Amino acid sequence: MKSTGLIEVDLFPADVNSLDHPYVTHFKEILEEVAEQQDAHLLHFGVDNGTVIFSFDNDELMADIIRILQDGK
Repeated sequence: MKSTGLIEVDLFPADVNSLDHPYVTHFKEILEEVAEQQDAHLLHFGVDNGTVIFSFDNDELMADIIRILQDGK
């Protein structure tokens, strides 16, 4: 199942704007571990002024993450 949507999460301070930032690299490692556990792949990963943008190739995993984010609000 390939997902075409992206998830955007305001996660870090606005000055975090580099894929090399320690916060960003750590979060990407977490997402890659989740993907591996779910037999999925991280298709897209980026950061823009503290907002992390990512997607997986698994629609079910994407839906689960969206539910988790919505429940956390």
